[in-house]
Order: sequence, then C-alpha cells, then structure tokens
Amino acid sequence: MGNLLINEPPLQVLPSLAIALNSVDKAIILQQIHYWVDRSNNVRDGYRWVYNSISEWHKQFPWLAEKTVQRYLKDLEDRGLLITGNYNKAKFDRTKWYRIDYDALDNLDGSWGFTVPTKGTSSPVSKGPGVITNTNRLPETTTETTKENSAAVAAHSSIESDFEEIWSAYPNKKGKKQAFNHYKAWRKKSAKHSNDYLFSQLKLYKQYIAQNKDWYRPMDGSTWFNGRFDDEYQVSTEPKHEGREYWTGG
Repeated sequence: MGNLLINEPPLQVLPSLAIALNSVDKAIILQQIHYWVDRSNNVRDGYRWVYNSISEWHKQFPWLAEKTVQRYLKDLEDRGLLITGNYNKAKFDRTKWYRIDYDALDNLDGSWGFTVPTKGTSSPVSKGPGVITNTNRLPETTTETTKENSAAVAAHSSIESDFEEIWSAYPNKKGKKQAFNHYKAWRKKSAKHSNDYLFSQLKLYKQYIAQNKDWYRPMDGSTWFNGRFDDEYQVSTEPKHEGREYWTGG
C-alpha cells in the first residue's frame, strides 16, 4: 500500500468552511477544535472548553510548523471565531483554553445548522458548523480527559517518549516521521520488542560507523528503523592504535 494513500483516520472538513476562512489549514484547525469541544467535559461559565499546549496542538497538524499552528490559532482568535480563557489551576500556567463563537461563525456563512447540547449544563451551545467528524482521532491531552481517552493518551505518549529516547541517540536524523511509523509497527508486533534491544543494536552500529568512518555514512533514520537495526556488522573489539610503534628492545 502506498505511504501517501489513506491508511489512518483522516482529518476532514467541508470545502465551504475552507472557502469562508480562505484557508484549508485554518478550517481543519477550527473543525478539530469543534470536534474536541463537542466531546469536552471541561465546562466553565456555561460553555465547554478545550485546552492544549501549542506542541500538543501541533501533533494533530504535523504537516504545519509549530509556529504556523500558533499563528493560525491567533488569527482565528483575532477574527472572533475562537474565544480564549484561562481556567488553569496554577496562576503561572498560561495555557489557553478555547471555545468557538458559533454566532460569529454563522456570520461567515449561513449554511451551518446543527445545535450541540452542552454537557453538564441545561443551556445549549450555539449552532456549530455541520462539518464531517471522525471519532477515531488523537484524544485531547488534558488533565481532565475521560478514563477511556486517558488510557489511549498514556499508550500513545509512552510509545512516543520511548521513540524520542532512541531517536535522540541515532546519528542520522533524516526521515523521523517514517522512522516513528516503523517503530510503532515494530513495537506492536511483540511485547519483546523493546528499547533495550534497540539500544544494544545501536551501540554495535555506532561502533561499526566509528571503525569505518573514512568511507561509511550512517543510513537515514527512516531506513534503520525499518528493520535494518537487525543487520549484522563486523565490529572489531581490538583497540585501534594510532601512529607508528617503535621497538625499544635491546
């Protein structure tokens, strides 16, 4: 199957929303926020809110730069489509909380038309965009997620952090996204597939690189993580002596 064909849950959006915002990316971001608001248990002042760090939002839109995601969120906020708040427990925590101003969205285009009830309150939320949603997406990373989503977040976070640990030690950091996909697939195949094994293989591979640095270039990360960590390399255990050795015997 082609790597660029859909084999994972897609992010979807109505073309009319992209036209109204004059941006496909901003439309996808707004749609994703609507998706999480619709499922949020974070009710404050009669509204449901979602919150994430910029880096966590970025994980949901990996084709965009992190600063671009931040700029698009700010643009949607400046246009009055996103309302921000701060309900963080710690005063120093500046993480923004978001909700959508559906009335402002109605003024962009009059074609949106379903009402979303507010969870935990008797008052309904204003009309929201009739956009296609996909329920099999990354859970919102907050401290108040549901138990089901919390387990999914923990599992994903654990694999991701394990990958980052081994990735930080790999010498040729090309093809990180593909490498992570290979890593996830390998980890899921067996409980015996662990970072301890990869680190032991990487240690041997680095020794091989060091002993052949005059002509050998480390393979891209996307290649090594695609099963090439199982390659066997001839690694000398003898110490390498530099320069001439002089016989000093009598």
